[in-house]
Amino acid sequence: MKYFKVEFRISGPTELISVGRDLLAALAGEAGFESFEDSISLPPRGESEGATCGLCGYVQQSLFSDEALRQAVASLPLPGVSVDYEVTEADDRDWNEQWEQAGFDPIVLGGRLVIHDGRSAEALSTLEPRPPLQVEIDARQAFGTGNHATTRLMCSRLLDIGPQGKRVLDCGCGTGILSIVALKAGASHCLAYDIDQWSTDNALHNAIINGVNSRLDVRLADATLLSTLGDERFDILLANINRNILLADMEAMSRVMASGARLLLSGFYQADVPMLEERARQLQLSVVDSQSDGQWAQITLAAF
Repeated sequence: MKYFKVEFRISGPTELISVGRDLLAALAGEAGFESFEDSISLPPRGESEGATCGLCGYVQQSLFSDEALRQAVASLPLPGVSVDYEVTEADDRDWNEQWEQAGFDPIVLGGRLVIHDGRSAEALSTLEPRPPLQVEIDARQAFGTGNHATTRLMCSRLLDIGPQGKRVLDCGCGTGILSIVALKAGASHCLAYDIDQWSTDNALHNAIINGVNSRLDVRLADATLLSTLGDERFDILLANINRNILLADMEAMSRVMASGARLLLSGFYQADVPMLEERARQLQLSVVDSQSDGQWAQITLAAF
């Protein structure tokens, strides 16, 4: 699978740079981009005041549209923030090495869960008390280490609900982090799917690392998979995907919800919540609660 590497230069007022970076990643995600990482290889252009940061995004060559990307950049809703970008072909070897060599500091969620990369023994040893639930993620070309606000929101809400003994569906699984958290917290079984072969391979790899692979079924698919499941139903459904995919796929997800099931959604901004809640009402789903982390939001739905 061939990818383009797009390096973005984001310039503007210092206080808007971080928000601009997150917004750009979300907009690019809607334009087909799958993964992002910080980049400092592009120097500031000119002598403009303010700050500059770099963001590197990856998109499948077959899905790339320069027009869609230009529209995404143009729609960035932050006055004074500008974006330049350069497109090159990603080298497969470099793409693999960047993900496999990049680590991350342990992420602790509410004293209940710590997510680490398997190379943080020293940092883990300083955690006192040690969270009872520990998940190791080796992120190979897939989204989901716990660093992003949406992943943290989903993990926290999942633990609030309590997956013990429940059947879980993970839509757009990425690294498999949500499936693995659910299984290590006691879920009986999890079906996970993603449209990207690298992601499904990585999810299975991480499941093996965490010793939960016997209860995880990972498939290369999109939401059309759900129409093939017959009478199979799930107690908890997880979907940390961009807004447009959620709007399109929510109906298929609702059809495989068991009685009393909960559907956890994230991957969107607070401004998108009314649109998603309206779609939920059209599908006879009720809003149980919502939460946010900065600009990002998460909502929990249930059948009426």
